Amino acid sequence: MARFSRIKRLLGEESFAALQQSRVTVVGIGAVGGYAVEGLARAGVGGLRLVDFDTFEASNINRQLHALESTLGRSKVEVAKERVLEINPACQVETVNLFVDPDNLDQLLTPRPQLILDAIDSVESKVALLSQAWQGNIPVLSAMGAALRRDPTLIRLADLHKTQKCPLARQVRRRLHRAGVGEGIGCVYSLEEASFASQSPLAVSEEEEGGAVRPLGSLPTITGIFGLTLANEAIRLLTSP
Repeated sequence: MARFSRIKRLLGEESFAALQQSRVTVVGIGAVGGYAVEGLARAGVGGLRLVDFDTFEASNINRQLHALESTLGRSKVEVAKERVLEINPACQVETVNLFVDPDNLDQLLTPRPQLILDAIDSVESKVALLSQAWQGNIPVLSAMGAALRRDPTLIRLADLHKTQKCPLARQVRRRLHRAGVGEGIGCVYSLEEASFASQSPLAVSEEEEGGAVRPLGSLPTITGIFGLTLANEAIRLLTSP
């Protein structure tokens, strides 16, 4: 297939065939998840399950790949599916319009995914997903705090238990530890100190609080790099012997 010829030249026929046979679930199709989906689709991943409950609004346009004037008010997963199929019509794309919580994780993880990419904003939902994936021995890669950062050279990949200087990672790690979850969750994070100069010092994510969302300042470049880093690591894992 000509559209993936450069992928095959780099990875080889066997590894590319592995990508075509792969099935990946991406949870959270926003600033980070949208770019992760883009990277997977353009690499030729054969199956994607896209999970998000939200619709696009004007405040998403600064950093979310799928947010355009023409997509405002539309379902994030449906817009993302359309774009994936424009890139690769052969990709098997399933959409799940769902806000992740402990009560619906069984639905989300059935059938069992080959790999999960977590780009959830809500701490409670993130911890629930990571805990269940770890306990079920399902490979998972997670995005930590991309907001309030400006320096792309400080973005890193590591096990969640070995991250530094990321308030969100620290909070997630503590909660997972209380749930008995150990090492084995890969994540993308930043070594840059989060600047809370114009934010509440209590806000470490776009976490719901009393029904209201506390949005954090972010750059499209940093969130995009986070998402593409997740996708790149996913490609590496899916093509490893």
